[in-house]
Amino acid sequence: MIAKIKGTVDILPKEAARWQALEDLTRRVSKIFDFKEIRTPIFEATELFHRGVGDGTDIVKKETYDFMDRGERSVTLRPEGTASVVRSVIENKLYTEASLPLKYYYIGPMFRYERPQKGRQRQFHQYGAEALGSYSPSVDAEVISLAVTYLKALRIDNVKVKLNSLGDKESKASYRQVLLDYLAPKKEHLCGDCQNRYQDNPLRVLDCKVDHDNPVLLEAPKPLDHLNASSKEHFEAVRKYLDGMQIQYEIDKNLVRGLDYYTHTVFELIADHPNLGANTTLGGGGRYNDLFKSLDGPEFPAVGFAFGLERLILTMEDDQEEEEGLHCFALAIGEEARVHAAKIVRTLRHGGLIADYDLLDRPLKGQFKQAERQKAMFLLFLGDDEIKQGVVGLKNARTGEQLNVPLKTLYPTLVEKIRAEAHACSGNCEDGCDGSCGHDHE
Repeated sequence: MIAKIKGTVDILPKEAARWQALEDLTRRVSKIFDFKEIRTPIFEATELFHRGVGDGTDIVKKETYDFMDRGERSVTLRPEGTASVVRSVIENKLYTEASLPLKYYYIGPMFRYERPQKGRQRQFHQYGAEALGSYSPSVDAEVISLAVTYLKALRIDNVKVKLNSLGDKESKASYRQVLLDYLAPKKEHLCGDCQNRYQDNPLRVLDCKVDHDNPVLLEAPKPLDHLNASSKEHFEAVRKYLDGMQIQYEIDKNLVRGLDYYTHTVFELIADHPNLGANTTLGGGGRYNDLFKSLDGPEFPAVGFAFGLERLILTMEDDQEEEEGLHCFALAIGEEARVHAAKIVRTLRHGGLIADYDLLDRPLKGQFKQAERQKAMFLLFLGDDEIKQGVVGLKNARTGEQLNVPLKTLYPTLVEKIRAEAHACSGNCEDGCDGSCGHDHE
């Protein structure tokens, strides 16, 4: 047997319904904020991620899927979405559009060679949003507001926003030297990874999961304490907008995120959830004013975030509504009736109804069981007599009510009855029932 590759999962039909619900909600929330969907290729030139994400990052050094294609070109499966969006904006000259900022979102698979664990695979899915073309701190707050609203729409409670600033390019360069000077005599007290990061990506040392309680890091200088005047002004303005929006946050001076392209604001969204554990990071992002220029584009500021959807799916497991069934299932007796059933079902489907019929030549009893398994709201009966009379037997699977309906009026009759059934009272009437259910409400 050929098995799936480690770090990948099969999303089976029952699970796919949950994914569809999450993706639908993602698109609705994005639309409320007037973000429009952008779709980029799953693989790109390797150089895009090495230059964009950064050669010194763990993603590029340890996790990217790089390969040579048949044309001897170095290609990489995308490990994240931002660099691809920026490449697309540059290549398609979207930065020339009059209506700024550009507000885009994406949903799709990403690939990183890392240790599979709960809510994290080597092929995983992200929802990301990017606001491009504005230096205003209001855009930082707007993007954070979208991220918080998204988690609220998913009914994830106790969300914490962690906030920090790395400052502009000048502040980052100044702080990097301060940090290198501080760490130089203490390198041997860091974990192996951080000793390697020391020269290539020293800011990532602050975010180390192994050394997070290490006194060397706890006492290290912080980016927030080494901002120049303009960077301080930007950060204070972001906080002012968040306060005005009544979005609660806490300052985390060690927060740097894992990608080289961030400048100024960085943030993460953390929550406690029984299916994930305490203080689980669900997503994060920040501002990246210099990424466009590093990829041969114009000076074009931007802010964005990304969420891993596998983790968000886990928060929905106990919250799913029962999967919907069919509007109707056609039961046929005899070969001629089966042909008629196929024709009728096709017509109903063209009208937008969820309809099905037996495809295994089952006897009538088996067809009944199949209709029940597929949770059909109505049953259609077809036999020799019905065909001769030009009618279809129509039965309400819940009430047992049954009547013959002329074939010509089957569709409008079904639509009317489906609508009535959708508003039918179950007997446990709530306030506002108009009495049409026929139950005694006294």
